[in-house]
Amino acid sequence: MTTALDSLGLLGTTIAGKYALESVVGQGGFAIVYRAQHLLWKRPVAVKVFTALGEVAEGQREKLLEDFIQEGALLADLSERSTAIVQARDIGMLVTAKGDSVPYMVLEWLEGAPLEDVLAKEHAANAPLRSLEDVVRWLDPIGEALALAHKKGIAHRDVKPANIFILSEGSLGGVKLLDFGIAKVVQDAQKLGFGRTAGHITSFTPLYGAPEQFNRSYGSTGPWTDVFALALVVAEVASGKEPMSGDTIMQLAVASADERVRPTPRTLGVSISDDVEAIFAKAVAVKPEARFQNAADFWNALRSAVIGDRLTSMASSRMPSVSRYDIASDAAVATTALAVAPPLTSGASTVSGASGQLTSPDTRGAWKSRAKVLVVVAVAVGALAVGGAVGVRALQARDGSQVTPAGTAPLPSSALAVPFASAPVSAISPPKDCADGMVMIPGGEFFMGSEETDVLDREAPAHKVKLSPYCLDPYETTVAEYRKCSDRGACRRAGKENVWPGITNVQRKIYDPLCTITDPVAKATHPVNCVDWDQAREACEARGARLPTEAEWEFAARGPDGRTYPWGDDPPSAKLLNACGKECVAWQRAHPEPDTTPALMYAADDGYPNTAPVGSFPEGKSRYGIYDVVGNVWEWVADFHADYEQGAASATMADPKGPLSGTARVIRGGAWNGSKTAWLRPSVRFHVAQSARSYGFGFRCAKSL
Repeated sequence: MTTALDSLGLLGTTIAGKYALESVVGQGGFAIVYRAQHLLWKRPVAVKVFTALGEVAEGQREKLLEDFIQEGALLADLSERSTAIVQARDIGMLVTAKGDSVPYMVLEWLEGAPLEDVLAKEHAANAPLRSLEDVVRWLDPIGEALALAHKKGIAHRDVKPANIFILSEGSLGGVKLLDFGIAKVVQDAQKLGFGRTAGHITSFTPLYGAPEQFNRSYGSTGPWTDVFALALVVAEVASGKEPMSGDTIMQLAVASADERVRPTPRTLGVSISDDVEAIFAKAVAVKPEARFQNAADFWNALRSAVIGDRLTSMASSRMPSVSRYDIASDAAVATTALAVAPPLTSGASTVSGASGQLTSPDTRGAWKSRAKVLVVVAVAVGALAVGGAVGVRALQARDGSQVTPAGTAPLPSSALAVPFASAPVSAISPPKDCADGMVMIPGGEFFMGSEETDVLDREAPAHKVKLSPYCLDPYETTVAEYRKCSDRGACRRAGKENVWPGITNVQRKIYDPLCTITDPVAKATHPVNCVDWDQAREACEARGARLPTEAEWEFAARGPDGRTYPWGDDPPSAKLLNACGKECVAWQRAHPEPDTTPALMYAADDGYPNTAPVGSFPEGKSRYGIYDVVGNVWEWVADFHADYEQGAASATMADPKGPLSGTARVIRGGAWNGSKTAWLRPSVRFHVAQSARSYGFGFRCAKSL
């Protein structure tokens, strides 16, 4: 155990009967972070204990605690919707050895390294630079995490490589955005008197600071401030050079607002097209109103130009009012990764006073010491802090030297050392191409299931899943494709009749004509339906593929960002999918089924009273380019059905394949006659008999990489 830093006297104790505190992994002006063992799950967690109340008058603590809880709820909401944001697991109060009552937060334990350290190691090894396309793919989850936060009116205000964490697995999507600002908590703590003895505190890192962070005459901070910093991070990773030049905060303030030289990739020596350069130039415009106003708009534009795949509804560009952003000020934003800080090495350089001036010998070259321009940041904690030891640990420069903030003693390496492996260049290279027109789904982590207020019984709880990369058909299998398979004897013929338990003669009369194989010419590009699970499986296997697992299907439909629908969060409409519009209701009224009342999902006419040709609704495709993933026909997946395990919400499942046996198979995605918007959530699941054939059942195929 590391006892020297345990100023709260908590080591060896157990919090809430389940978090056994094992060691101190970091300490700062606002918090101490412990590594703890979850006694029930037998897994490590990070416990961050907020210490600010000690300097605040007793009568003012209640307000600070309210802020802490509010910001904690905000982080919990964000982390439940995106696995690219560090998860908040629990929150509570504890009593220190001195008898003080203080709040704490339990966060997921991470293994890996900050992007800052990964870049430094790669530079030291003379590793080749990544292409801009690789950089965009690698940081895609970060763009989406910021887009999600911005949609909710939350700005980060300290986006930088030190706050982007690379998980040790090094897989695509294996990145986490840390330190979602507790600015309001820290600001209120400062107003109430905290920090008078803690030294200088700043709310951002000058090397990535936007003009309005240096000088409020440029305007207020907000999501546009994060856009500026994210653009600098991308430019830095692609160029191998720090984005702005300056040895002091004043010099960086001038560089940030210099209209003549903007910190774009081209300025840093990266060869890019004029269109891409224009996107970066807008992202780092001096005036906030001239920039992309949120990460969704910036990342969509960049991804479209670089990769050719626009994430049109990653998060709505209709943002809340500016006043919502002003709730959190520019007060100190927590520097992150306490639970995952890299090992320390010795070094004699120091930072002098609050100015951040380097007193050790100067370093030369493009990879200058970040410490020359870093203000000493006291570690702030609150519900949205997820770690951070920059205020108390040596700051490591890219040339390997270190600086130690004045007034602090270097920590022993054992205090912060957590094993990690930096991601090699090959770790972010795109997987091999998918054959047969399939789309590569990069895999990664996401929360499978839902906890919406109208959640269906079999849809909850949300639980964490990690998937390996795989291939998936962008379209549902068509009549023409299936017919080729059956014509050569590799598949059984598709059915011309509906078969399900309890089907009536009236239903057969209504729905049998809708089996698309009955008109194979006119409906050649429609999804094949009236096939049971075994027929779907055989058809996929005939081409060397398989049915997707439930988890694969859901991930391809929603991605990691927790969007409500495959296309984003906008409500369903006739432009986005083939569901029940007025044309569907008209057909239902012309073909009445007893005890069934026609109902609309939207009032417009989507053009197709029943099935539609695959790919007819490109605006409704998922972020990975998967069409008709909801609507048109339900899709068979590989899994037997079973309810989700209610106690598994905090455990990560790797490539789950469902139960080994069962009495029914799962279908996903809804059909052309769907009228309830809840059915369109990618998390919704139904199950039917494996032998069932329906006008509303089809499939698409997957393949492992």
